[in-house]
Amino acid sequence: MEKKTLKKTIAFIDGQNLFYAVKNDFDCKYPNYDPKKLAHRVCEKQGWRLIKTCFYTGVPKSKHNQFWHDFWAKKITKLKAQKNVFVFSRYIHQRKLKFQCQHCDQESIFSRGDEKGIDIRIAIDAIRAVLRSECDVILLFSQDQDLGEVANEIKAIAKEQGKFIKVACAFPANSTQRGINKTDWIPFDKNLYDQCIDSKDYRSK
Repeated sequence: MEKKTLKKTIAFIDGQNLFYAVKNDFDCKYPNYDPKKLAHRVCEKQGWRLIKTCFYTGVPKSKHNQFWHDFWAKKITKLKAQKNVFVFSRYIHQRKLKFQCQHCDQESIFSRGDEKGIDIRIAIDAIRAVLRSECDVILLFSQDQDLGEVANEIKAIAKEQGKFIKVACAFPANSTQRGINKTDWIPFDKNLYDQCIDSKDYRSK
């Protein structure tokens, strides 16, 4: 009997998007997940073979937030040491915004951190993987609806090349938000998530 070949899968994880989802739905206090473990468990339940985990995150500069700068520096260092894990990070852009009080007519200025280019990088890397025929499944850990256009493009490329490509979206089962449009939705529960907690806590004591 011929052995069934498991679908080769590459996971693309938006670190900040995933954190805010599990923070809201699973009451996580900090990004305590292990990206590779989580991707592996989701793939395992689907009967897929994880061949690569791509992790993306914005990181604040030390002058803006020393605590989270140090946290991500330590976590990224561990991730980069793992086999078949690719990490893309860039500094979070601090944008000054003005707020006009309607009651006292005073103007306040505050700073907000914005990630720049994370979703674009995910899109580029996912499409490149399809063009190079590196996988059968693109697994997105994000609820950024902009990536729905990427799913459309990947399906169009697969059709042109006459091959099968699945685009799936994994997210917390209790999420108040939807999965990415034009993808197969794979909600995961807290029990599965808790099996994928990072063994180390990178927060400064």
